[in-house]
Amino acid sequence: MRGCDMPFVASRRAMAGALLPALLLSACATAGSPAGAPRPHYPAVDVAAEGETAPVGTAKADAADDPAIWRNAANPAASLVLGTDKKAGLYVYGLDGRVRDFSPAGALNNVDLREVRMADGSTRILVAASDRNDRAVPKIALFWLDGATARLSAQEPIAFLPAGHAPAEAYGFCMGGPRATGEVARAYVVLKDGTVSESRLVERSGRIAAEELRQVKFATQSEGCVVDDATGTLYVAEEDVGIWKVPLAEGTLVASALARVGEADGLVDDVEGLAIARQGSKGWLVVSSQGDNAYALFDLETGKSAGRFRVSGGSLGATSETDGVEVLLGDFGPQFPEGLFVAQDGDNAPLAQNFKLVSWRAIRTALGLR
Repeated sequence: MRGCDMPFVASRRAMAGALLPALLLSACATAGSPAGAPRPHYPAVDVAAEGETAPVGTAKADAADDPAIWRNAANPAASLVLGTDKKAGLYVYGLDGRVRDFSPAGALNNVDLREVRMADGSTRILVAASDRNDRAVPKIALFWLDGATARLSAQEPIAFLPAGHAPAEAYGFCMGGPRATGEVARAYVVLKDGTVSESRLVERSGRIAAEELRQVKFATQSEGCVVDDATGTLYVAEEDVGIWKVPLAEGTLVASALARVGEADGLVDDVEGLAIARQGSKGWLVVSSQGDNAYALFDLETGKSAGRFRVSGGSLGATSETDGVEVLLGDFGPQFPEGLFVAQDGDNAPLAQNFKLVSWRAIRTALGLR
């Protein structure tokens, strides 16, 4: 799938009072493992989890889904992990795994957060999630997070923003930094039909509004996405196919395939959560290779495989069938001195699903990353 570059074909339609391009992508790759075929189990090094969250409230179900991380620069050990229970709402956890807050907002699937600059000069923590309470009307649910109290601004979302065409189901979600004057961030909602809708988030009298800009359509079901602000690139996981990279420069956009299911890169469908570990000019894309309970890394500069690992061993056990992942480098206190990796655990029996916390230093050392 490498080297398969595809130009976007633009059409035009009225949107938010202006004509904006709707971008459609025709995939040039076929699906991954045939139905019923045994999935491969590629080699990977083992890394033990050093922490875990309390289980989500929905028991005996596939419920925990996607995490996000807020780093407390003033007190790194007081940083927070957010996680969705896609049947019940949104959790806020401390690094000790204990629940700090919960919003019973219902079917929230993927979550992301950004520190945004407001018009009055203040900086606030904006939390947003793909909302699936209405499977025919895609929306983004918004919250404010208070880092000092570890509490969400309200038990219910502060707003619901439109996200893409209807009827469609909001599925994956990620945010990127502002790319134009007047924006606080960019939002990317992955609809279950493979459409990715990009919106600019703007502040209007202290409230956040969305203005849809353009769309890109992948051929089959997609979910995981992440933005690398350093290069202005969106990465999208097409579950049975592989990973696409989409430069976010204005004008004509071209998507190229980074890695394909079943190739030497070691991706086993479904390809699920995506996260970026970046420190200065060096960075890696971290991918949930759900089909063989592993995580694959790709060098963001070269696009080449940088190794694979599994969360296994230790007193907290292994992760399996991981949906969402997140990673953030930096000091998170003595337990996570170089950064934190968080993965949803699809089998935390006999308890409900939860999220495992892993030291980036342990991952980096096991894979020999420099």
